[in-house]
Amino acid sequence: MRKIVINKSVEQFFLSHKAFVRLRELGQREALQEADLGTYWPLGVDLRDASLNRCGALIPRDDERLVRVVEELGEEANGHAAELKVVAIPDDVQWVIAKADGVEHVSEVHRTWA
Repeated sequence: MRKIVINKSVEQFFLSHKAFVRLRELGQREALQEADLGTYWPLGVDLRDASLNRCGALIPRDDERLVRVVEELGEEANGHAAELKVVAIPDDVQWVIAKADGVEHVSEVHRTWA
């Protein structure tokens, strides 16, 4: 089974700063390329501040390290206004993340004409 991280909140997908730092420790490529705003104001801002908990938007949702961190940290992985969930799907499914009423879900890719 393949695991994918989705956001069950109507807000945008964000990781917490704690999850972001953990991904950097694990060597996750996109997390390493993203600026760590917490290093600029380590004493001046509470690490739970919303501005620091808007991380990881470019990390692939099926990244094994992302899935691992979300499973390890549980609710502590949620970024600003996020509600992250790991969903398991069969390995052979071509998938896409879609939204219904602002809430994400994983759908199988199919053909669409307009």
